[in-house]
Amino acid sequence: MSRQPSGDAISEKLRVAPTWQNSRSRRRRTVRITLVSIHVENQDRALAFYRDVLGFVPKMDIPMGQYRWLTVVAPDRPDGPELVLEPNAHPAARAYQDVLLRDGIPVNSFEVDDVDAEHRRLRERGVEFTRPPSDAGPVRIAVFADTCGNLVQIHARRSPG
Repeated sequence: MSRQPSGDAISEKLRVAPTWQNSRSRRRRTVRITLVSIHVENQDRALAFYRDVLGFVPKMDIPMGQYRWLTVVAPDRPDGPELVLEPNAHPAARAYQDVLLRDGIPVNSFEVDDVDAEHRRLRERGVEFTRPPSDAGPVRIAVFADTCGNLVQIHARRSPG
C-alpha cells in the first residue's frame, strides 16, 4: 500500500520563492542614488565653488525660468551620482539650511582619499574650516563652509589597526 503525501507537503513542494529570491525568472529591482540635492543661496556662486574650488565637473545646466537645473559630478565618476545645486528659494528650504548651519551640522559628506591633504589644499584656496581634521571612529573627518550657506564634511576611511 502506497502512502500519499499530505496536502501540506504538496503545497510546500509547489511553493515558489519570493520575487526578490527568484532572480533567474525576473529582473532584480534595485534602488539607486543618482541625484542628491544641496540647497544653495546663489547658483552661480555655488557652481564656482563646487567646480573651481572642490573640483567637481558640471554635468547638467538647463535654464528653468528664474533658476537652473544645475548638477555637478565627481571628476572620476562622470556617470556617478549628481549633486544638484538647488536654489533655497522655498521658505522651508531656507529655514532647513539656516538651522543646520546655526547648529554646526554638515548637510552632506564627500569622500576623499586623504582628509589632511585635502584640508591643506582647500585652506590654500581660501576655504574656511569649522572643524579641523580629526578622527571619528572608523573615519577621519573635517568640516568646512561652502560659501553658499552650508557646512560640508569630508571624510576618509581609516586603515584598520
